[in-house]
Amino acid sequence: MFTKLLLLFIAVPFVELVILVKVGELIGLFPTLAIVITTGILGAALARSQGFSTLLRIQQELRQGGFPADSLFDGVFILAGGLLLLTPGFLTDIAGFLCLIPAARRPVKRWARKKLQEKMHFQETF
Repeated sequence: MFTKLLLLFIAVPFVELVILVKVGELIGLFPTLAIVITTGILGAALARSQGFSTLLRIQQELRQGGFPADSLFDGVFILAGGLLLLTPGFLTDIAGFLCLIPAARRPVKRWARKKLQEKMHFQETF
């Protein structure tokens, strides 16, 4: 796991840097910087908006006596999306926006829930 994370933290910034340089060569420095700054601002605003609505939904579900599992997953993905959008780069921006788009995060939420359930079941058997 540590090796995979290490490779991820080395590879992603390297690839992002290469992409930023190539885009900068194509459209220029200032338009590239404008795109990076704009996506950061838009992403932060979108994450804040969705985060507040998700927090309200969690509170409402708790008041009704339910466990807000789906809303908690949404909250995690919204937080991750916001962090990815604040990170400069095009790949992280794409991943961040996908985390913030409800239709795009549904399959990932299903996969994450399945993995979590498998892990919990595995721990119960031991």
